[in-house]
Amino acid sequence: MMAWFALAMLGVGLALMATTGWASYAVLLLVSCVIAAVGLATGALDAALLQALPARVLGLLEHDLLQAVALYALVGALLRELDVAGAVIDAGSALGRRLGLRATQAEVLGGYALGALAAPMNGSVGACASMLARTAAPRWRAAGLDAPDTVALTAAAATLGAIVPPSLVLLLLGDAMMRAHTEALGIAGTHGVRVINTQDLVQAGTPVAVLLALAWAAAALWATRHIRSPAQASAAAAVPRLRALGVVAPLAVAALLALVALGRVRAVEAAATAAVALFAHAWASGRLRDAPLVRVLDDAMSLTGALFALLLAATTLSLVLRASGCDLLVARGLARLADTPGLALTAVLGSMLLLAFVLDAFEIVFVVVPLVMPPLLALVPDAAWVACLALLVLQAGFLLPPWGYAVVLARALALAPGSGPPGRADGGPGSSTRPLRVDASAAAVAERPSTRRLAAALVPYLAALAAVLAVALAFPGLTHWLRSAPATLAPSVDAHSVDEMLRQMSPPTGRGSPQ
Repeated sequence: MMAWFALAMLGVGLALMATTGWASYAVLLLVSCVIAAVGLATGALDAALLQALPARVLGLLEHDLLQAVALYALVGALLRELDVAGAVIDAGSALGRRLGLRATQAEVLGGYALGALAAPMNGSVGACASMLARTAAPRWRAAGLDAPDTVALTAAAATLGAIVPPSLVLLLLGDAMMRAHTEALGIAGTHGVRVINTQDLVQAGTPVAVLLALAWAAAALWATRHIRSPAQASAAAAVPRLRALGVVAPLAVAALLALVALGRVRAVEAAATAAVALFAHAWASGRLRDAPLVRVLDDAMSLTGALFALLLAATTLSLVLRASGCDLLVARGLARLADTPGLALTAVLGSMLLLAFVLDAFEIVFVVVPLVMPPLLALVPDAAWVACLALLVLQAGFLLPPWGYAVVLARALALAPGSGPPGRADGGPGSSTRPLRVDASAAAVAERPSTRRLAAALVPYLAALAAVLAVALAFPGLTHWLRSAPATLAPSVDAHSVDEMLRQMSPPTGRGSPQ
């Protein structure tokens, strides 16, 4: 009964996050306290549970992955504050014109290139949507794109940050999948199998990310093939001026991403390099003094603080749910599908697709993955492949109208007069429905496209995403191309080490690893 009550309270928490706009970490902590209070009052939980929480949190904070989280948040803030965005769009547009594309398609290519390069370092779908709304969306409108096409392209480009390595979402999912895979080995009683790490997921996701990025670029160019730039849009009709920053910045970012994907550089090292380079450029150009510097630091600290608070709350909730037996309940449900692991995979991915309508990727990674992935990986052992499928499913959920997270954000931001003033306008991880600071004038509301027109504009991107998902499902080997690590345990990581990790992850209630 306690497990069912805990799951019901989790459902209440998800509903509150989706409907109230309250901070997600506060809702999760509230749900955790209610479950713990009821469990302690009824004797279903051991009071020693709360004593294990500080050590568990400190163990997470010592992970170097969280250093990368803070650094990527800083890089995203610097990209938004500096004139890198405009230079990248100009470079992409100039390249498109030299390739023979029309002015409109060249502008589309330039803005899409900005999203593909900046999304992995922007921190969240909301942050990237906000940046594209301020930089690329006005140029797309001037180049002849109507409201539905602008919203669709903004939403698609903003979600690239969920899978293009080394995005924050992918890094945090890699850490969560490592823990889930470790627990899954205990559930299945398997020894001698190497536990995946974040680098495995980066290398597994790179071919899929490249395929999706190319497919969406083709979809964007196909969707705008008949659109001609208005005669009065002279800025869109002329070939943009190619600035050195617009060439150097994309090449530098692409080089860092390639080094991370190949395993030559760790994610935290790439983030530190990018942050130092951007700071040096900003200081040398005099663009990062006084107020701009304060804005950059405030944005970076806000995102980092929100992520850390969410991680703390999700860790607390995960511990309480495990102590309540929710993990065993989910494991028993999926165990009934042991003879059809494909059906179990479909059930988990389907639940994540539905949750992506109301939750940001960070909330799903911190709250949902630890609960459903361990029993699933006990049935489907290719953890990196499952993680790539989960990322694609999350992107599909973000893009499905009318409630897809990226669609809602893009609809509110990309069509506001001025396309988003320089304020805080992202629905980041602090709350999946954080109020957006956009102009809600009658003209802006009248310009927003109907759901039918918006759905039609999203069809090319959803079709391309479905095709990539089908390819990844049919050919799991696609996620193995760059992975050079052996499948068996290294000498320093033996069965005893896995058992020790499982013991540390288990709550102190006398329960062992779930069977």
